[in-house]
Amino acid sequence: MANAGQIVAALRDIGATKDLSPDEVNDLMKDGILAALMRLYGPNVEAEIEIDDVTGEFDIVVLKRVVESVEDESTEISLKDARWDDPTYEVGDVMEIPVDFAQFGRNAVMAMKQRIVQRVREGERERIRDEFSDEVGELLSGEVQQVERGKMVVLLNRARDADAIIPWKDQNPRERFRQGDPIRAVLKKVDETPKGPRLILSRADPLFVAALFKLEVPEIAQGIVEIREIAREVGGRTKIAVYSHDESIDPVGACVGLKGSRVQAVVSELGGERIDIVPWHPEPEVFARRALAPARVAKVVSDPERQVITAVVDEDQLSLAIGRNGQNVRLASQLIGWQLDLYGSREWLERGADFPLFAGGEDQYETSDFSLEELGLPATTLAALNAAGYNTFLDIIDLEKIDFLKVEGLDEKEADRLLGIIDQLTVVEGEPPPETESGEDASASDVGSDDADGETGEPEDVTSENSDEPEEPED
Repeated sequence: MANAGQIVAALRDIGATKDLSPDEVNDLMKDGILAALMRLYGPNVEAEIEIDDVTGEFDIVVLKRVVESVEDESTEISLKDARWDDPTYEVGDVMEIPVDFAQFGRNAVMAMKQRIVQRVREGERERIRDEFSDEVGELLSGEVQQVERGKMVVLLNRARDADAIIPWKDQNPRERFRQGDPIRAVLKKVDETPKGPRLILSRADPLFVAALFKLEVPEIAQGIVEIREIAREVGGRTKIAVYSHDESIDPVGACVGLKGSRVQAVVSELGGERIDIVPWHPEPEVFARRALAPARVAKVVSDPERQVITAVVDEDQLSLAIGRNGQNVRLASQLIGWQLDLYGSREWLERGADFPLFAGGEDQYETSDFSLEELGLPATTLAALNAAGYNTFLDIIDLEKIDFLKVEGLDEKEADRLLGIIDQLTVVEGEPPPETESGEDASASDVGSDDADGETGEPEDVTSENSDEPEEPED
């Protein structure tokens, strides 16, 4: 068995690897020795432990109170036994019993090791929690460690021991990553699990787009230009509203960059997703005109009480204002935070009453959800899941086997069956990346391409300004 000095030296090597200070290493060692003493003397043992910083030798003394009748052998010793060692002991005295490290048997050493490993893991979890709890919205990079049931496990560059995942709901359906691929994502939240903090990353959240612009645009990182609002339909289109705190700096031009270099870098990271950048304005009517870009708006009427804006566009601008499957008008409504009713000039003249013309449908690239009843599960399984609060497929898509076993009424066989169903619906082996349509979403340069097939022949401006295009800032 290794002597005390060798154990201390090994522990200090571990401390250097885990970035622990000498005091933290000594505290770990003392806690481990105390765990070993508990195995030898009992759970309530009290001891004084000193470690020589030079030699690494231990000085261990167990303390026991002298009593008439012993109730706890781990902390008390009878007067008779104490006087056998020293006749001067009286009731109430504290007897010091020196302990040699050589007395530690295999069980005591194993208890010591387990306590040290446990403390090191707790320290790592606390460090990760402290390091990332205030960084929600920040961009993190790493590599894909594995893909299981649609969920990506990411090995972060800055904290390789952190538990980081990208759930199915936070992925871009247009993207395909394999094990070992480099990846960037935004920190969405920090979840607490029985195994410690888990970092939830996202490439689908609007925060991801904001983080990319912060990386590419120095004015945003410096706080001169601010992203006031952002609306996104992942894989399709994003609209952002920017505002400059410096009148001499054009916020849209700063985000676009010289010859579109900055925005194209963001578009490239998003796999060709279109981005409209509009200047924010406090007046809802003005903001609505800008939000509907690239379409030109002829008339805007607002109802502040109902928070409804009615926009009228010329007939040749109508398809451009609506966008593919109503995407443009839907994102504009999300951007301004008001209900947006859109009319063509002809319908505006012919209409007999105010009514919303276009309802916001689901984007074709969004992940669809559906009821668990559609999975053909047994009635008992369905009832157990519903009782636990799981009603749709997206409610269970990120659950582990241990989570299913916690549901009352589900056994291990049924849990395996549910995991198999999730595997079939989320993992498609060998599926190639989706093909892009001709002339659309092919590369970052397509940011200015037509909005939809057959909708308009007018090119879309990346700045999404209605009329005047901002000058590009000089480097």
